[in-house]
Amino acid sequence: MPLAYPPGDDFGRHLTTLSGWREFVATSLGEPMAILTEAEYDALAKEEKGTYDEDRLDHHARLQVIATSTIRHTVTCGRRLIILNRGAVSARRGLLVSGPANTGKTIALTQLGLTHELVDRRRHPGQDERIPVIYITVPPAATPRMIAAEFARYLGLPVTRSLNITDLTEAVVGVCTRARTSLVLVDEIHNISLHTRHGAEASDTIKYFSERIPATFAYAGIDIESGGLLSGTRGDQIAGRFTPVATHPFPYNKEWKGLVAQMEETLLLHQHKSGTLPRLDRFLHTRTGGMIGTLSHQIRGAAVDAILTGTEEITKDGLLAVDLDIASGRKRPDDPSTVGGKR
Repeated sequence: MPLAYPPGDDFGRHLTTLSGWREFVATSLGEPMAILTEAEYDALAKEEKGTYDEDRLDHHARLQVIATSTIRHTVTCGRRLIILNRGAVSARRGLLVSGPANTGKTIALTQLGLTHELVDRRRHPGQDERIPVIYITVPPAATPRMIAAEFARYLGLPVTRSLNITDLTEAVVGVCTRARTSLVLVDEIHNISLHTRHGAEASDTIKYFSERIPATFAYAGIDIESGGLLSGTRGDQIAGRFTPVATHPFPYNKEWKGLVAQMEETLLLHQHKSGTLPRLDRFLHTRTGGMIGTLSHQIRGAAVDAILTGTEEITKDGLLAVDLDIASGRKRPDDPSTVGGKR
């Protein structure tokens, strides 16, 4: 399965435009940066070393995507639904990725999109006018027009005050139909609450798009089952058509150990000793609570510090120096060694 390094530090914003999505796909096809030998590094001029170090910082600033069981399951389920929906004229089934924050929902969703995009390109080579994947995020307190505008902005369609929701909807459906869109990714779906009028109308708008656009729809959001999206008649319709994929903190097991080892393999540090992070995998699990997003931030942050300070290696002390998110500091509130996310 292809993996990708999402571009830049505005990952979510870039992906919500067609040009940003295509940049994301193109980056996934490129060769990863290689580390120089000590002799090669020493032979660089001062300016060249500066450029090389900045490139390494950029490498660690990007999210290194590892093929977790969650990603593999999401891609497998999504690809199955896309194929089953090919012959459907209505009531197409979708995918619902749900779980706590920092458990890899967006990455799983975008890796499904990446896989489908590459499959579509192989099946239809040279057809650059095709737009097989759309990726949008649901704004807070979304209204129907805001949802339609997100679709339009992704496609590069003008969104002006003079255009009403009907104009926007018809323009979006027309482009998607001509461009053979076959997968629509809707992130932050938890921002829709069926308990409010605007939320219910926004949900209806997405459902209307799913009926007009012959595509598989995949949603991702935080703890959707405990929210209001699956309540009432509208919620029953979603629950009856969408296959759930749950994300969760990883337990300390063989997969966690493998994830830590794979992340170490992505490091571009000259003095780092292979096997250091796997020996700290239990410490890393305790400190991050098994959250894949927090683990990634922890390791990448320590790598950035190692380059900036010139130590060129990650140690336990270096990991402790990286402040983590507030949630990770709440994992064990009665643990006296937990202060500000540090253990």
